[in-house]
Amino acid sequence: MRKLMYIAIIMLIVSCQSNKEKDASTDSHNHTELNTETNAGASKSPHTAAMATIGDAHIHIDYSSPRVRNRIIFGGLLAYDEVWQGGAHMATWVETTKDITISNQLLPKGKYGFFLIPSKGEWTVIFNKNWNQHGKDDYNPDEDVLRFKINPEMTEDTKEELEYKILKTDDREGKISLEWERVKIDFLFVVN
Repeated sequence: MRKLMYIAIIMLIVSCQSNKEKDASTDSHNHTELNTETNAGASKSPHTAAMATIGDAHIHIDYSSPRVRNRIIFGGLLAYDEVWQGGAHMATWVETTKDITISNQLLPKGKYGFFLIPSKGEWTVIFNKNWNQHGKDDYNPDEDVLRFKINPEMTEDTKEELEYKILKTDDREGKISLEWERVKIDFLFVVN
């Protein structure tokens, strides 16, 4: 079983690499939930990823996916109006191989820590220079590259596991979404 999982991961990596080498005419490349745990039951917050190629930009979100497990998440486990690392364990990070525009602001190509400030009303979405940190231990707002506000959508059904998605909406446009517990947020981006 372990050998098959390693083979699947290697095939996925090779697929990502070969897709980067293709010309810009091939612009739909999606992966969701790359589980890199050797045993999916070994962690209550398995390490996973969401990836897509939109236009000529490869967008990658890397995160640990916690479960609700009968808890109140927003306003309970995660206090309102406090920075959250967008997942469990290490800070969630987002990488883009091309400059993109989000909420009329430029996000230069690179790798960023992805943080959120949940609230009863608007949430704050943050891209930060420090992508490699445990949780929010070293979070410094002076290192924020981009910040904007967003209104969450409340859902009827509970989403047990935290899930990010990157969806293509047009040739050079996409949407990043996060869904967990009874909350969903999403925002559009444009590849420059």
